[in-house]
Amino acid sequence: MKRNRLLKYILLGVIAALAATFLLPKQEQDTPQRTTRDYAEIKKEGIIRAAMEYNSISFYIDGDTVSGFHYELIEAFARDHGLKVDIIPEMSFDKRMQELAEGKCDIMAYGILATSELKDSLLLTRPIILNKDVLVQRKPQGKEEDSLFVKSQLNLAGKTVHVVKSSPSILRIHNLANEIGDTIHIKEIEKYGPEQLIALVAHGDIDYAVCNERIARIAAESLPQIDISTAISFTQFYSWGVSKQSPVLLDSLNTWLERFMKTKTYRKIHRKYYPD
Repeated sequence: MKRNRLLKYILLGVIAALAATFLLPKQEQDTPQRTTRDYAEIKKEGIIRAAMEYNSISFYIDGDTVSGFHYELIEAFARDHGLKVDIIPEMSFDKRMQELAEGKCDIMAYGILATSELKDSLLLTRPIILNKDVLVQRKPQGKEEDSLFVKSQLNLAGKTVHVVKSSPSILRIHNLANEIGDTIHIKEIEKYGPEQLIALVAHGDIDYAVCNERIARIAAESLPQIDISTAISFTQFYSWGVSKQSPVLLDSLNTWLERFMKTKTYRKIHRKYYPD
């Protein structure tokens, strides 16, 4: 089951495109232009549009079942407010930001690292989850591989790490480079998500990637050749994001999250995707 799921992530671009076609009503895809909405407009239509990253935590399709931690949360929010959810699968962070700015989605409903830079362009909800970034690399296989293996953050000096394009992790890597007093080269990958980068590392196509620890841990269950023991960041808060023009939606989300995160239903969802 886990191995089959990982294979799906390797073909993520195709699956996400199919998911968009399957989940979005045809008229939504053909609509040429929208404006940013706040909660009153969302409530009037009865639909909230949520941009999500297709990965093993946020949102994924397994057979005929749609799952994911953030998917289940946004569905619960919609259900409690008498709304339906339109899921917009999108791997590119820049495109998610563009869709939000253009009113094509109302919320970025996945784990967004709450950096000061993002707070200048988004309204972020109260923290939903704690997580951190880790380095993904191959385990040493012999003396020839030893020079590639990074045992600590200091060993990243001069190395090239791969990240999803425009990932908030980039800021942390820049800060880490300043901390160790050396250059860490960053290569941003636009067409792949974190699972694809992990698979590229596992199969020797690239040497290093940086991604969310929980996603890396799930991948490591099917790819025993990868090592994820080197932390890149401290444990940090991750939130959802809405447009600066949607303050009432933000208040509605925060009020609901404050209540819902104390319930047995939330604890059950959390244990399902974050069992440790």
